[in-house]
Formats: sequence, C-alpha cells, structure tokens
Amino acid sequence: MPSPLQILLTLLVIGAVTYALRLAPFVALRKVRDSELVDHLSRTMPLGVMAILVVYTLSTVDLTAAPHGLPEIAGVAVTAGLHLWRRNAMLSIIAGTATYMAVLALV
Repeated sequence: MPSPLQILLTLLVIGAVTYALRLAPFVALRKVRDSELVDHLSRTMPLGVMAILVVYTLSTVDLTAAPHGLPEIAGVAVTAGLHLWRRNAMLSIIAGTATYMAVLALV
C-alpha cells in the first residue's frame, strides 16, 4: 500500500501535468493569434461548420415517405428566419428545435 507521501506526490504530479496540458494551447498559440490566417478562419469557419452540419443532417431525410421532411424543413426555416430577423443564436436554436418537435408530434 502506498504511503501518504507517495499519494500526495502522485496527486501533485497529476495536477501539474493536467495544468500544463490545459495551458499548452494558450502558450503555443500566442504568436499565431494575431496572424491573418487565424483571423480569416475565425470569420469563415463558423458558417462553414454550420453549413456542413445542416447538409449532413438533411441528407438522411426521406422525402418520398411520410412526413416527407416537413418537420426538418419547418425547423430549418424557423431557425434561419428567426436568426436573420433577430440575430440571436439561442432564440433561433430553441425556436427551431421546438418547431421541429411540434411538427414531428403533429404529423
């Protein structure tokens, strides 16, 4: 059985390694943070990721069988329309999800 000193030293090493691993990305990216590439990616990536997620999600919708994609189309339409109108991501996500679930339950 390990002694209390061994347990303490083990916990200290685990804590130090965890702290170092969490700190490493911030230290490594300090010089890159002000580059034009990172600035460009921070502006374009969110839209690209969202487009990929929408296409991936809608690619499995069967338009030939009931409910013919109606819940998905309604959810996407409400989410997109509300976001274009209010520019509030949380409101758009909640309303789009609620619309999808309501239409899914009704058809």
